[in-house]
Amino acid sequence: MKQIIHRANDRGIQDHGWLKAAHSFSFANYHDPSKAHFGMLRVLNDDVIAPGMGFGTHAHDNMEIVTIPLKGVLSHKDSLGSEGNITYGEVQVMSAGTGIRHSEFNGSSTEEVNLLQLWVFPKQRNIQPRYDQMRYKLDEANNSFLTVVSPDQSENVMWINQDAYFSLGTFDAGKSANYRIQYPGNGAYVFLIDGQAELSETTLNKRDAMGIYETENIEFKFNRDSKVLIVEVPMQ
Repeated sequence: MKQIIHRANDRGIQDHGWLKAAHSFSFANYHDPSKAHFGMLRVLNDDVIAPGMGFGTHAHDNMEIVTIPLKGVLSHKDSLGSEGNITYGEVQVMSAGTGIRHSEFNGSSTEEVNLLQLWVFPKQRNIQPRYDQMRYKLDEANNSFLTVVSPDQSENVMWINQDAYFSLGTFDAGKSANYRIQYPGNGAYVFLIDGQAELSETTLNKRDAMGIYETENIEFKFNRDSKVLIVEVPMQ
C-alpha cells in the first residue's frame, strides 16, 4: 500500500470576497507541483459562494466534471439546454466532451452555497457532451458507502466517462467500515467532509484527505460522527 496525505490547512486557499475556495490540487492562481493530480483525479475544489453570486458562462472540453452540493442551492444552466437547481442529496455529472458552456450561481439571495467540484480526466476524448443529475437517498449511506457515480451505465447510478467511482457515506462515532477497490489497479482519494477517521494508522480530521493506491481494501475507524467521499480513479 502506498499513500499520500493532504491536510486541510495545506490546500490552496483563495478568498475573492464572493467566492472562498480551497483547492486540493493546483488550480487557477494556486500552483503546487507536488499537487498536480491524483491519478486521473485532476481537481477537487471546496467552494463557498456568496448569495446571488457565481460563475458566469464559461467553456469546458474533454473533462468529466462532478459537482456535489453540501449546503444551499446551486443554479445551473448550460449550452445543452439543461437548467435547474441542485441541492444537498443530489449529484451532478457533466461530460464536457467536444465542448460545453455553462454557468453556476448561488440560487439563494440570502444563504451561502457550499459545494465540492471535482474534475476527472476522461477515458475517451471528444465524446458527445452530456449532462445528468440525480437525487440519492443519502440516509441509505448511513454507516456504509453508497456509490453515486460509476463507469457502469444503469438507472441507479450516474455514469462517468472513466473507470472511476464516487462513493459517499455517513458514519456514527465508534463505527468501522471497509472500502474495497472496485476496479483493479485503481487508487482511492479519501476526502473527509466532516468528522474524524482513522485509516492506515493515520488520523484524518475535517477536510483532510488521503490518497491510497496499490491496495485492494481500505479499513476505516470513525472516532466522531463523520461524512466521507471516496473518489476511486485509475492511477495512469
